[in-house]
Amino acid sequence: MRNPRFLPFLVLLLCWLALPGAAAPARAQPGGAPVPVATEPVRVGPVPVEVIANGVVAAESVVSVRPRVDGQIEQVHVVEGQMVRRGQPLFTLDTRLTRAVLAQQEATLARDRAQAVRAQADAQRYQSLRGESFASQQRFEQAQADAAASAATVRATEAQIAQTKLSLDFATITAEIDGRLGALPIRVGNVARAGENTPLATITQIDPVLVQFAVPERWLGEIKAAMAERPPHVRARPDQPGAPAAEGELVFVDSSVDTNTGTILLKARFPNADMKLWPGQYVQVALVTRQEEAISVPAAAVQTGQQGRFVFVLAPDGTARRRPVELVRTVGDRAVVRGPLAEGDKAITDGAQRVADGWRVVERAAPAVAGSPQRVSSSKP
Repeated sequence: MRNPRFLPFLVLLLCWLALPGAAAPARAQPGGAPVPVATEPVRVGPVPVEVIANGVVAAESVVSVRPRVDGQIEQVHVVEGQMVRRGQPLFTLDTRLTRAVLAQQEATLARDRAQAVRAQADAQRYQSLRGESFASQQRFEQAQADAAASAATVRATEAQIAQTKLSLDFATITAEIDGRLGALPIRVGNVARAGENTPLATITQIDPVLVQFAVPERWLGEIKAAMAERPPHVRARPDQPGAPAAEGELVFVDSSVDTNTGTILLKARFPNADMKLWPGQYVQVALVTRQEEAISVPAAAVQTGQQGRFVFVLAPDGTARRRPVELVRTVGDRAVVRGPLAEGDKAITDGAQRVADGWRVVERAAPAVAGSPQRVSSSKP
């Protein structure tokens, strides 16, 4: 073996053995027994064109709860992490001082109204006396001015009472949106002030939620065409084993392409009553832009050799036949291919590595595949 004359023959032998199925056909099928394989049918029909990307779940609305009046917290009606509805009471402030001010203002209003009634009566009386020349024009005008001033005083006091009642309403702090409460940094007994920066609580809208993701700008034309017909369908799957996908639709396409990354920002809205998605969570996104007629086979059936990709098909005579194919893209657990395949052909999915072109095979039931299918980015439009 150290003779250099044998090296070219050794290299040729190794290359020949490396070819898929090259060594096997040169000899008889082992034992002459058919090789057991599993098959799945080739499909010809509409297949979705998907744009695969990574996304982040974002709340559609986040509200910071802050007091609009000063006061000591008297009651906390909720707990941290609780789901709340719009209008539900969250906190109650001490209102004893405000109620005392309101009582004082109501008493002032009663006095002002009595004075206004008397001033109006004086104005009417001086008007009749002026007609009979018993009162001067100046005294009549003074009475009219007093009546108008008394009426204005009544309206001012009524406005003060309305403002005080509004402060009483603000003393009960309610939820402005439906959502989930965050941490509650302030407890009963603390004084809440309207000018403080620290919120009493934060409410995050959970249903529905948005998913933000970016796709290469080459998809922009196809996405715009899809949006012109109807909002494209979007699936979002949390990056967790066995996590189910959420179904939503595209609602936003950014007004410009990011020149630094060459991508465009998109947003999709998802119903989230079951809380599959959580704000801040990373998800795998599949945007379906359209459907197209194509040949698809199980992704496990596509093999790779030195001459390119191929699929073994179970022929009617019980032999495995090699079909060269071109892999276009994958959609879920199926591969979209181009090649000499027809609807209903049986593509060998399990056992293809143990057969060669022309070998006899026998079909058996396909084994169950655990877990979710691998998701692979689709090709260029």
